Amino acid sequence: MRISIFRKEQFNAAHRLYRKDWDDQKNSEIFGLCSNPLYHGHNYNLEVKITGEVDPETGYLLDLKFLKEIIRKEVLEKFDHKNLNEDTEEFRNLNPTAENIAFIIHEIIRKRLDMKYDIVIRLYETERNFVEYPA
Repeated sequence: MRISIFRKEQFNAAHRLYRKDWDDQKNSEIFGLCSNPLYHGHNYNLEVKITGEVDPETGYLLDLKFLKEIIRKEVLEKFDHKNLNEDTEEFRNLNPTAENIAFIIHEIIRKRLDMKYDIVIRLYETERNFVEYPA
């Protein structure tokens, strides 16, 4: 039986959207207020969806405690209450857009789970603005 399980988490982080090779005017034109040199923050809501076949022995697709620990150790400890541009290796040279954050989280979790599972990341930057990877 193919089924999906979900885990929701929240983290808070600051970031700035800009390109180092552009001047302040161009960054402001493209990224608006999000290019503020003093950064800005979001209360991100994260949904992780895992899809696959239920194990007939356990009745689980995947133990949700295991998924919770992966997210806590590999995502929340890295990104929660951090300045993504300054405090994380993942975004030192990658613009921390919601799209890129979702992609990076997917890659982090992908490395920890068996390839038999499909993974979808949904990241809410605001209540109305969110991204999903893969599409």
